[in-house]
Amino acid sequence: MSTYLKAPDAVLDYAIDWAAGYLDVQTLTTSAWSVMPTEPGGLAVQTQSFTTTKTTATMIGGVAGHLYHIANHVVFSDGRAETRSLSVRVELR
Repeated sequence: MSTYLKAPDAVLDYAIDWAAGYLDVQTLTTSAWSVMPTEPGGLAVQTQSFTTTKTTATMIGGVAGHLYHIANHVVFSDGRAETRSLSVRVELR
């Protein structure tokens, strides 16, 4: 799992290219991003979108000194499902 740094006031996009190593002839049919833990002022999904091969989420907020886990759960056109995760540590810069 990769760990990224983010300032509390930064608005950043995180993306996953599912075509790289996951998709053969399948495409993405659904995508949902989530953040754990949820807390007041914590890291949150502002917007999310996806194409047939790539998912993107714009993240806002976060409490300095806290570590968050972002997960992207997708369903492929053949019915299989998968989740990829990354960590975001929020720090003042």
